[in-house]
Amino acid sequence: MTDLPFLTVAEASDLIRTKTLSPVEYAEALFAQVDRYNAALDAFILPMRDVAMAEAKRAQEEVAAGNWRGPFHGVPYGLKDIVDVEGVPTTAHSKILEGNVAKRDAAVTRALRGAGGVLMVKLSTHEFAIGGPSLDLPWPPARNPWNRSCHPGGSSSGSGSGIAAGFFPAAIGTDTGGSVRNPASQCGIVGLKPTYGRVSRTGVVPLSFSLDHVGPMTRTVEDNALMLNVIAGHDPSDPGSAPEATVDYTAGMKDGVKGLRIGVVRRFYAKDMVADAEMAGSIEAAVETLAGMGAIVTEIDPGPLQDYATCNRIILQCEAFAIHEKWLTERPEDYGARARERLMAGAFYRAVDYVQALRMRGRLIARFAEAMRDVDVAITASSMEPACALEDDALVDRTYPRQARQAINVTGDPALAVPTGLSAAGMPLSMQIIGRPFAEAMVYRVAWAYEQAAGWHLRRPPLEALAA
Repeated sequence: MTDLPFLTVAEASDLIRTKTLSPVEYAEALFAQVDRYNAALDAFILPMRDVAMAEAKRAQEEVAAGNWRGPFHGVPYGLKDIVDVEGVPTTAHSKILEGNVAKRDAAVTRALRGAGGVLMVKLSTHEFAIGGPSLDLPWPPARNPWNRSCHPGGSSSGSGSGIAAGFFPAAIGTDTGGSVRNPASQCGIVGLKPTYGRVSRTGVVPLSFSLDHVGPMTRTVEDNALMLNVIAGHDPSDPGSAPEATVDYTAGMKDGVKGLRIGVVRRFYAKDMVADAEMAGSIEAAVETLAGMGAIVTEIDPGPLQDYATCNRIILQCEAFAIHEKWLTERPEDYGARARERLMAGAFYRAVDYVQALRMRGRLIARFAEAMRDVDVAITASSMEPACALEDDALVDRTYPRQARQAINVTGDPALAVPTGLSAAGMPLSMQIIGRPFAEAMVYRVAWAYEQAAGWHLRRPPLEALAA
């Protein structure tokens, strides 16, 4: 109770349910954390203090009346600012959408509000979830709470930064080429790219129709599963939504890993793209930890990482250009330089390139499924190195593509980024745990076992340095 900013969703929920903690008191404590540290982090585009306090008061009255809606009742969260909230601007961190007021809630916003959640803030992102950290936009880029001079990962940058800094225990991010898992990796938190179609994208600014995912970001594995319980489900208004039954993603989460089969995709970070030694070492140590708990570890080979990365890049850039063509033609000067350059690249592909990439995608999905045939989950790198300096453009451009996340956007499988330690410089290390389609529950089971054994989720950024 003395450290409200770092309560987990599960802890806060239990305190709220038993009336030990009021949602109003909780929200006030988190806004005090924001007031103290966010000036150094720029995680927010739009704080929603009045909305949050009204929703917290409503949640408090409902709990007092015995109407507890579930684990997210009275729990604050943030939304990446490509997610709609009725009557509130959705800017996508871009001058292009300044003044763009949403007419209705996105599906995930509606789900979280229906669960009694307290919406605190619209969060910083990369411009249209593609631009990278940019200083030529209407709002500054978010910064990493472990070291504010460093990149927090993107494009769900404000989500990762804000969770790590104790501003809220949960946030929504999106992931087209790794944009939930990158900030989770760089900020030392947990981020899930669910199976393609598991979570509705209705009311979310699109980047790539066939690669976009919406996913939960939290400080712990259990919290992530609790959030997925709220937002997962079929939505006929999203053409990519899967009519797949949902489950309780916390069920069986604590059953351990003894006898489970884990396939390590070592080639991704040891051969195809050689990872930083500390990052690679932390992944190997995590695998050893799971083996020591009774998991059966083997090595699997789904083929070269470059095949998946090339396929993702072509599809993403072609589809993104199709979305942005009108604005790029009429208002190119209103984009930041990074986003404009990346979006314009899609204009130079031929139709045959896109078609061949789609055909290649089918082969890669089959190849990855075959590699996963005899294992319950796979483990590989997320980022190949810790966070780099935010304002070193050359370094950002060199390190940003050094990752193994794009492959899983191509396959559509669920993938969870979890922390695996800290570098000698004090920056988070990570790995990703990949499951078969719609097997998020198994991913959480392995991740929870590792998290509890390793304890990295208990480490916090040196926030006092930000307030100095």
